[in-house]
Amino acid sequence: MSQPIKSICILRLSAIGDVCNAVSVVQAMQRQHPQAQITWIIGKIEARLLEGLPGVRFVVFDKKLGKAAYSQLKQDLKHHYFDVLLHMQVAFRANVASLCIKAHKKIGFDWHTAKELHALFMRHRIEPAPRSHVLDGFRQFAKAIGVTEQQLGQTPTWQLPIPEADELWAKQQLAAIGNARVLIISPAASKAERNWLPERYAALADYAKAKGFAVILCGGPTELERNLSQAILASAQQPITDLTGKTNLKQLLALLKHASLVLAPDTGPAHMAVAVGTPVIGLYGHSNPERTGPYLFRQYVVEVYHQSLLEQQGKTAAELKWGTRVKGNNIMQKIAVEAVTAMFDKVVAEQQL
Repeated sequence: MSQPIKSICILRLSAIGDVCNAVSVVQAMQRQHPQAQITWIIGKIEARLLEGLPGVRFVVFDKKLGKAAYSQLKQDLKHHYFDVLLHMQVAFRANVASLCIKAHKKIGFDWHTAKELHALFMRHRIEPAPRSHVLDGFRQFAKAIGVTEQQLGQTPTWQLPIPEADELWAKQQLAAIGNARVLIISPAASKAERNWLPERYAALADYAKAKGFAVILCGGPTELERNLSQAILASAQQPITDLTGKTNLKQLLALLKHASLVLAPDTGPAHMAVAVGTPVIGLYGHSNPERTGPYLFRQYVVEVYHQSLLEQQGKTAAELKWGTRVKGNNIMQKIAVEAVTAMFDKVVAEQQL
């Protein structure tokens, strides 16, 4: 854009992991365009995690309001006309939301990435980033408004605000455990089929305890998450601190920050941990970890995705559309405890935990 950018609108409603990935890109935009006012249209839960992000005004889009959410968005933005809209989500509800945003230039995903009619809502597109991680796709939006490689950085960085009270709460939980080496297990993904087996989580927890780590279970208050945590506790031979359903998002972020290591399937807390610099062992079966894995720690993923994809499709990931998912309720059973304990030992050695 030839003129200095004075106002940027980010449209990325969900999910926790994707929003975390997007933060590093938005903060690169701030470094390149410090004069620009940034407004981020975001989901209600995601806004709680990012509350206080410096230099960003959040406008909450509550999908639970149905059609009224669009009317509310129009009302919230009726006095705003942005230099540029960066439409960083292909979901249909986000596409419709883009119609409520007035901007001189609207930029969306490239033709290949666009789906759910996304391409029809946008006149301008980012350059393709074929077969790349979701975060690398987001970085193309920054490049589209002139953010340099220098400002983006070869390795993404994050500055996520954590209120002092939440930091203090997390430190108190860890002090009560009395162990400087802490493994956090965040066992539940958004879909049950993406979760590892509770008895195997328990076996890994026992292994970590034998190696001198305290173990904490974390998760949300849903019935699925509580039931999974209870099943893990029932199978474990050693005591585990259960904080499932007992943290808000800022408290969880603080816990992840002060932990030594995190174990999680394809779920938001894995990306939260990356954003605060804590090593992650990711467990992947249904999605390609090179696309959705914990960005800075993909070398520590234990995956059966490629094996399962070949069994189902008769082709490798390189021969199929990028992002092709594996289907089935029993895929995660293919991940052996021995593979995860071996990875645990590798991370502990390499990260000097």
